[in-house]
Amino acid sequence: MQILDTFEKAAITAGRAIMEVFEAGATIRLKSDASPVTEADERAERIILAALREALPDVPVVAEESVSAGEVPQIAGRTFILVDPLDGTKEFVNGREDFTVNIALVVEGAPVAGVVYAPAKGIAYSGSSTGAEKLVVGPDFTISARKVIRARPVADDMLAVASRSHSTPETEAFLDRHRVSSRTSVGSSLKFCLLAEGVADVYPRFGRTMEWDTAAGDAVLRAAGGATLDLDGLPLRYGKVAQAADSDFANPSFVAWGKRQPV
Repeated sequence: MQILDTFEKAAITAGRAIMEVFEAGATIRLKSDASPVTEADERAERIILAALREALPDVPVVAEESVSAGEVPQIAGRTFILVDPLDGTKEFVNGREDFTVNIALVVEGAPVAGVVYAPAKGIAYSGSSTGAEKLVVGPDFTISARKVIRARPVADDMLAVASRSHSTPETEAFLDRHRVSSRTSVGSSLKFCLLAEGVADVYPRFGRTMEWDTAAGDAVLRAAGGATLDLDGLPLRYGKVAQAADSDFANPSFVAWGKRQPV
């Protein structure tokens, strides 16, 4: 899928810039919503937006830092792209390696193609209608290997993956109710990717996320045979604007599954 090639190249180029800042040490400032932002977020977004403008000039792009600056394209009824140039900024500034670059294509409210790149780990994930892959990205920032991945059937003795920074009482209640036997913590959109490659079964998220946080990982998971559902059991939708109870592009609580069994 040609668009995945564009996304992969943009994500990897952005990842190189992120690693330069990571190795040199990031300077942090707070945005108006009190969330942290660094030079790496801003450099990566500029790189990605330039690549997307060149390759896909007619497709609107909703990018986290641009939205924060008040630059929001009109997407009603349109195919569009969601970008999080540095997902897991808290992981990044604390010297952990779980941060990612996320780029996703949304068509009719569904994430149909996406790339998640974890530059500090040297791995990436991509997904589209043709399936999902895990990529090995070398120290020279070139792709050295690809492997087809698939979500595994959700077993009775589930392994849950949860946010390191955002556990809630609702999450604990969900894990207890579903008799989850074990759990692991990881930051950023890598939680979706662990489900997609069949090493975990469920990712419950009770609490606020934004669409750019989830779309790329969700695209990979869906491509691998998994599902991301809201609390009504419906596929998580994208392009949510003019919401009565929350801001544009805010997600409700959701549960991401591997190859889902009846709940």
